Amino acid sequence: MSKGFIHHIELNVSNLYRTVDFWGWFLEEMNYEPFQEWESGKSWRLDDMYIVFVQAETRYLDIPYHQGQVGLNHLAFHATSRHQVDEITRKLRDRGVTILYADKHPFAGGKEHYAVYFEDPDRMKVELVVP
Repeated sequence: MSKGFIHHIELNVSNLYRTVDFWGWFLEEMNYEPFQEWESGKSWRLDDMYIVFVQAETRYLDIPYHQGQVGLNHLAFHATSRHQVDEITRKLRDRGVTILYADKHPFAGGKEHYAVYFEDPDRMKVELVVP
């Protein structure tokens, strides 16, 4: 493993069941595989990197996530092609997920930036982009 690569990302979520349903299909579309699972968490792995979702403690649920606050703004994933971005966009819409910046989609990031932006159940912004 190369020095500096991300080992894992761990995110606390408000509703683990809803999060697993949302992220599971997306990460598996991105070739992640289920990795770890326990009562209050689940993870998916791609090669040597993994993403973990953990149920937040009840005492922290009254403070909702917002990408504009201090902390994580969004997660961005590489797509293999524009076709993959289009297919994921279609699947997101089929699942009732709102596409962010729909009026500028798929060029909301600029003329050379082909991407879809959307939010997870806790309103964390996610991006799938063709480099």
